[in-house]
Amino acid sequence: MTPLTLLKAWLKSLRGSQRALFPGAQTRPAHPNAEALQAGLDLSSDGIVLLDNSGRVVAYNSCAQALMHSPLGDLHGLDFWDAAAEEVAEEYRSAAEEALLKAGSHNFSVRHAFEDRWVDYCLRRHADGLLVTLKDVSAIQRVSRSLRHSEASNQALFDAHPQAMWLFDPGSRRILAANNAAAALYGMAPEMLSALFVESLFPDDEGAALLDTLPPGDFQQETRLCTQKKADGERMLVELTCSSVQWALRPIVLVSVTDVGARHLADAHLSRLNEELEMRIEACTGELQRSRGELEAFTSAMLHDLKAPLHVIVGFAATLAERHGGSLDAQGQHYLARIRVSSLQLARLIDDLRTLTYLPNMPMTPERVDLAPVCQRLMDELRKREPARHLVLEMEPELPLICDKTQLSMALACLLDNAWKFTSRKEQSWIRVALMTGGNPAEIVLSVSDNGAGFDTAYTGKLFTAFERLHSSVDFPGVGLGLAIVKRVAQLHGGEVWAVAADKGGASFFMSLPQDSESAGRSPPAV
Repeated sequence: MTPLTLLKAWLKSLRGSQRALFPGAQTRPAHPNAEALQAGLDLSSDGIVLLDNSGRVVAYNSCAQALMHSPLGDLHGLDFWDAAAEEVAEEYRSAAEEALLKAGSHNFSVRHAFEDRWVDYCLRRHADGLLVTLKDVSAIQRVSRSLRHSEASNQALFDAHPQAMWLFDPGSRRILAANNAAAALYGMAPEMLSALFVESLFPDDEGAALLDTLPPGDFQQETRLCTQKKADGERMLVELTCSSVQWALRPIVLVSVTDVGARHLADAHLSRLNEELEMRIEACTGELQRSRGELEAFTSAMLHDLKAPLHVIVGFAATLAERHGGSLDAQGQHYLARIRVSSLQLARLIDDLRTLTYLPNMPMTPERVDLAPVCQRLMDELRKREPARHLVLEMEPELPLICDKTQLSMALACLLDNAWKFTSRKEQSWIRVALMTGGNPAEIVLSVSDNGAGFDTAYTGKLFTAFERLHSSVDFPGVGLGLAIVKRVAQLHGGEVWAVAADKGGASFFMSLPQDSESAGRSPPAV
C-alpha cells in the first residue's frame, strides 16, 4: 500500500469518526489508524511528508526529516515551509505554491553543498491535502555531473581538433555536429554547417551515390576520394574517412575530411618527374650500352692487334736465340732474354685482360662440380713449369659444390698460380684447398691457403684491384690481374672475396659461393 493510499484511508477513517485531526498545533491525534499510518511511512526508503489542505504537517517519517535538514525536532502541525531548511524555503517556496495552484504538482532538486548531497522534492496535491516525497539522488547527480563533464570534454576536444570532422545521421543524412576545423575548411559557421544535409556538401548529386557505398550497420573505417564544395562554391578534392560510432545512444557516422588537392598535385608532379627520370635513365642506359659495346669492340680489336705483333716479336726472339745466340756476348744474351721474358709477360697480360673483359658476357651454367680433379690438373701444369720444386698440396679427395665450371676453373687457376708464386722461396712449401660452410646454410666458401710471403694487412683493400701489386715484379713476377679475375668470378656467382694474412707468413684467400636449395642442405667435407 502506497503512502498516498494510507493517507486517504486514514483521513476517511477520521471523517467517519467525526473527530478533528489536530486539536492544536503541538498535540498529536490519538487515533488507532495513526500508528498504522506511521508504521507504513517508516517502511519507505524515501522521505514522505503528509500535509493537510492548509499545508501543515500531518505525518512524516524519519527519512524525510533527515533529508529536509530541518533544525526542529517535531514537525507535526508545522507549516511545511517552516519545517524545511530556511535556504530551501527562501529559494523554492514561491515557485512551488504557484505551480501547485496551476498544475497541482511541482518538482525541484536541492543541493546541500556541505555534504555534496542532492535531494529531489516532489509535491502533489490531492483531495485531502498534499503529499511530499523526498529522494536522495546524490549518486544519480554525481553520475550525471560526470557524464556532463565527459560530454563537455569530448565536445571541447572535438571542437579543438585540427582535423576537419563532422557527424551525420545515416538514416536522415542530416549533419548533427561539426567542429571548428570543418567550419573553417568549408567556409561557414559550425551551426550553419550542422543545419545541412550531407548531400549539400557534394556537387552534382555525388553525395547520395557515395554514401550508398558505405557498409550498413557498424563498420570500422571506410575511405573515399571525392569532391566537396565550399560555401562560396569552390570545389576541393578531399579524402573522406568514415567510421560508425555511438553518439547520444544511437549509431551515427563520424566523417574525417582531408583536403588532398595539394597532395594530389604534388603526386602528379612527382609522377611526371618519375616518368622524366625513367626516360633519362633509359636514355643513359642506352648510351651506356652503346659505349660499352664500343669499348668491347675497341678492347677486342686492341687485344687482337697486339697479339699479332707480339707473336712476331716472340717468334723472332726465339729464332734469334736459336740461330745467333752463340755469337752474342753476355750483355747481348741478357738483352735477348729480357725481350723473351717481357714478351711472355705481355702475352699473359693480354690473355688476362681478355679474360677479365669477357667474363661478364660468358654464359653462366651452374652445375655440380668436383674441384679436386680440377685442382690436381692445375697443379700438374704448375709442376711442369718448375719440375725441381717440391710443394705439398693438401685437399680432400672430393670437393663438391654448385658452380660454373669454366669460370671457377679460371679463378682457381689464378689462386693456385698466386700461391705457387709466393711460396717459391720457401724450402718446405704447401698449398691447402678446402671447402667450408659460409654465413648461411645455402653458401659454401672456397679457401686457398699457403705458407708463402703473405702481404701487408695495411693494403688489404687493394688486393683484388686490377694492376695493384703489393710485391716487386723483380721478386715475384706477374701482371696484377689474377685476383681481379677471382673477384669478378665470385661476383658473377653472387658471392664475395676476402683475404687473411697469417701471423708468421702466408695468406688465405676466400670465395663465398651461394648454392641451390639441394646443395644447401649438404655440408662440405671437413678440412
